[in-house]
Amino acid sequence: MTSTRPRNTLAMVTLTGLERTNMTGDELLAYNAGGQRTELLRGRLVVREPTGGAHAGVLFELSMAIGVYLRTPNAAVGRVLVGDPGVWLARDPDTVRAPDLAFVSRDRLVDEEVPHGFLTVIPDLAVEIRSPTDRTGALLQKVGQWLDAGVAMVWVIDPVRRNAQCYAADGTIALVGEHDAIDGGAVLPGLRIPLASLWSDALG
Repeated sequence: MTSTRPRNTLAMVTLTGLERTNMTGDELLAYNAGGQRTELLRGRLVVREPTGGAHAGVLFELSMAIGVYLRTPNAAVGRVLVGDPGVWLARDPDTVRAPDLAFVSRDRLVDEEVPHGFLTVIPDLAVEIRSPTDRTGALLQKVGQWLDAGVAMVWVIDPVRRNAQCYAADGTIALVGEHDAIDGGAVLPGLRIPLASLWSDALG
């Protein structure tokens, strides 16, 4: 099932957490958040709690599946980044967003190396794993920001509802049910991940 993608708007949705204004991306990189997750929205620091166990389990299974795929013949060539890798989206005021997982093709990497700081290249794929406390408006806003920045494909995986939405740069959305599979499309050609394989009770 497909429909048109959400568009990013100028209105910023406040996420749950502590906030600080007028912060730069360089300051964020050096900021000690005490183990919490941080992003920067137009200079505003947003701090969120660490992810839950189900969230972390889905991220592990997903990263393993993509990692195995990348080692097969004729697979896409690039790097998988996990653990909320920061990506520069705007400067002055600075915006640095962090997906749960990103795939960056070799063509987009500068000198084929991943920088030690925040990414200045836009990933080909950004994956957001929805937490129970995530607000729908804030999540859709983030999807819109990824697509507007040039991300070719965004996956939003919901461990509670056991479904996913796959947003493409051409404006379409593929809805993936619990017994369906996520398709890598043109970004990861030939990759298909059964959604049920991401849940903990799918393990033997």
